Amino acid sequence: MKLNSFTKGLSTVGRWMATTVLCVSAMAFVWSGAFFSNTAAMASPAVNLIAAADAGDAVQEKASKDAGRAKNFIRDTEEKVKETAKTNASKVDRASDDGSVVERKAKKDAATIEKRASEDSARTQKAVDNTKNAVESAVDSIKGVFGK
Repeated sequence: MKLNSFTKGLSTVGRWMATTVLCVSAMAFVWSGAFFSNTAAMASPAVNLIAAADAGDAVQEKASKDAGRAKNFIRDTEEKVKETAKTNASKVDRASDDGSVVERKAKKDAATIEKRASEDSARTQKAVDNTKNAVESAVDSIKGVFGK
């Protein structure tokens, strides 16, 4: 299909408008980056170091607090697992009064579950402590770099 003179002109105007909008958008993007950046943050670096030191203390406090909460949650979970194992063993004990193989197996399983719950709890609490210590040492080393 051949374009007539009106549609040729309209097509040319459309291309010029699209190019103009693209260029104006690019200039506005560059302009806003140059004139609206926060240069006040670079004016006084000492203020920022003090704020960073306070943030480091806050991070260490938060890490200690969260580690304590996590360890309490782990202990609660351990107790619930142990309680469930004991409850299940006592249900089997009540169901069979004759000291059957099933009853002995249930008691043995309960003891194994309690033991593993304690081991898993201790291992998880140690991992929480290691993570907390790693965060605190990282914050201390960052503070050391900035001289506070």
